[in-house]
Amino acid sequence: MEARSKKSGCFVLSLLAIAVSQAVHAADGKGDVLDEVTVTSTTIDDRFAGKRGEPASVHDISGQTVDEKRPENMIEILRSIPGVTADLSSGDEIKIKLRGIENQRYMGEKPGVAIVIDGVPVFERTGTVNIDLDNIESIKVIKGGASYLFGDDGLTGAVIITTKRGAKYKGFTVSADHGSWNYNRQLARAGFAGNWGSGHIQATHREGDDYYWQSAYKTDNIDGNVRVFLGDTSDLTLGFETSDRTKDKHGSVKGATQAALDPQGTVGRDFTRMYDTNLQKLHATYSNDLTERSNILATTYEYRDHTAYWSSPQRVAANGQAISDAAPGAQELYTTLNDYNQLQRGVKGEWRTSAGSLGWLGGLDLRRNSYKNFNTAKVSYCARVDATAPYACPPPVSNLTVAGAVLTDNVTDEDVNALYGELKFLPAPKWTLTVNGRYDDIKLDFASGATKEVVTPFNRSKAFGATSWRGGANYATDNGANLFGNISTGFRAPTADQLYNGSLSPTGGKTLNNENLKPEQSLNLELGMRAKSEFFGVASDIETAIFQIERKDFILATNGQYSTSTATVQQMYDNIGGVRSRGFELSLKTDRKRTFTLDAAYSYIEAKFTQYDNFNLTLGSPYGAAPVLVPYNNTGKDVPRVPHHQLNMTFGWQPDDHLRLALEMDAKSWSWADEINQEKWAGRTLFNLSANYDIREKGVLGAKWSLFARVNNLFDKRYWSAARGTNDAAHYITGVYDNVYNTEDLSIVTGKPRNWIAGLSLAF
Repeated sequence: MEARSKKSGCFVLSLLAIAVSQAVHAADGKGDVLDEVTVTSTTIDDRFAGKRGEPASVHDISGQTVDEKRPENMIEILRSIPGVTADLSSGDEIKIKLRGIENQRYMGEKPGVAIVIDGVPVFERTGTVNIDLDNIESIKVIKGGASYLFGDDGLTGAVIITTKRGAKYKGFTVSADHGSWNYNRQLARAGFAGNWGSGHIQATHREGDDYYWQSAYKTDNIDGNVRVFLGDTSDLTLGFETSDRTKDKHGSVKGATQAALDPQGTVGRDFTRMYDTNLQKLHATYSNDLTERSNILATTYEYRDHTAYWSSPQRVAANGQAISDAAPGAQELYTTLNDYNQLQRGVKGEWRTSAGSLGWLGGLDLRRNSYKNFNTAKVSYCARVDATAPYACPPPVSNLTVAGAVLTDNVTDEDVNALYGELKFLPAPKWTLTVNGRYDDIKLDFASGATKEVVTPFNRSKAFGATSWRGGANYATDNGANLFGNISTGFRAPTADQLYNGSLSPTGGKTLNNENLKPEQSLNLELGMRAKSEFFGVASDIETAIFQIERKDFILATNGQYSTSTATVQQMYDNIGGVRSRGFELSLKTDRKRTFTLDAAYSYIEAKFTQYDNFNLTLGSPYGAAPVLVPYNNTGKDVPRVPHHQLNMTFGWQPDDHLRLALEMDAKSWSWADEINQEKWAGRTLFNLSANYDIREKGVLGAKWSLFARVNNLFDKRYWSAARGTNDAAHYITGVYDNVYNTEDLSIVTGKPRNWIAGLSLAF
């Protein structure tokens, strides 16, 4: 680590030395006149967005691009950005990851990427992005440590989403789509604008049976935005979104045999089912340009997430009889009703100004969050105490759980008080230096066992202080290119679930508490170039970068993922390891106004565990009295589910102003499906074909018409869209553990066969 620190220091000193020499050159009258600097960074609004002088990789996607794609999920948008690796299950559920970090986790943990919607640092409990896909004005992806702006969970970057707003949505719009597996979508939007401001309101309905068995989903959104001009230099923006979402299974199967014979998963039970989610987002943002070079921004917000679902398939009935996945009616037999309530409230304020070659930003971020879990027994059931013993509830009766019994009852109150800032300096005509810093004071108050069944509730408090920063430089060359480099940090504070896992339930658990956990840390180094150049004679925007991410103190369970405690080894969460991720990225976009266009995104990633000395793989049933734990040292092994090569290319043809055809190729090389690097997840190349036809003049019904069609997986390729391996698993039909770990124990989501979607929009 000391050697790496020295290299980082040399990098910064080299940048500063070059900058100083350029500044001296300018001061001697031999350089150009310095420009006035403008601070474009913000955590609240995107109205100051820009890449001028930006020292890091930043990728922007417009709302128009999103609307043209008619996406069913976010990955259909983000796969055009190099370095994005995302897990996809059924419906629109994805988990965004960047540059090979965090791919060793399942869907249920935080992603290591800050998700920001309209300035709100939204904590998505399962790492997914829950937003109306038809209400996106822009998406910005910042890579590298992003905690210097957004705080917790900005280990490798941030995805910043701004919802629709502005006078361009004036009028009425209706649209409808239909596709495979009874997919359908309807949208209606009404917008208005005047000298006083602008606004719109829209309603969206989206549902489908999906390809996978019992994976139907439905989403209803109502959202809107109003911007009021308070004066010549100030305005107030009000936004809201309410969403009702229902979703059944995730579509996973057990092992390669079931993936081949039963890819839709008609046999077996997901660990979770029957999600019912209600989301509400409210925000108000005030902006005032005090002078031509000074502005204040302030926002207040509230975000609610109420989610209920089933979990843990019932294995033993109250009478002691075994229940297999293939038993009649087993699909409805689950042991746990989960009820989760999340409330996020906060206030953020920023002041920016500049003078000559110096600009700065100061910000305040106050958050008051609450997370409540209340889980009860869905049915009466018996626990199996020994994997080799017959199914029975032996005396005492304590082995029997009665329907309605409280299984989890806890609440975590989180207070975050943070200060952050940015300083931009132009020491010479072609140089821009940027320094960012942020300090977070995080306090967790955890309480478990507030119900009358518990005699002695468990209450604890824990505080963390975290400092994050970025230093970078941008150099504008004589030929119009920009060379950039930066060093940045990220962090993720331990969660209450990790600190107090043994006390989540009023009746206790098999995992010990560990109040000595430290925040996870990341150190990001990046060098890159962005330029407007000629690609085979065609004007193109090119951005390329090399990077290295050092992640240390990452938190996992000491007995391995989704394992359990034994009589001799007690499990707890601990800072058990480190990861190094290195790679190269290239992005190329040609002029969209040409007849033939090309967009390409390539990434090479090498991610390895620098420390993971003790991984335990469970053979046999983890629910037995004495599961067998096989130890592995994963240090030096590849991080699973990180393909070395990813390439996304879209070839476009638009012979006139009305028609556009696009052929997309999305390719990934193979990767490991597990930490021990035993089972492989094969690579694949997919092709998608889309067509848009716009009638820009008012026609039938006095409307402007837009027609759309897309075919996914054009050549009907069979592949796995996700593959994860951790332990020996029960056979998907017999339910028997064979005490051998192999490809039959993987949790797999098969890729969807060829499918289609088509629709139209009318704008009045």
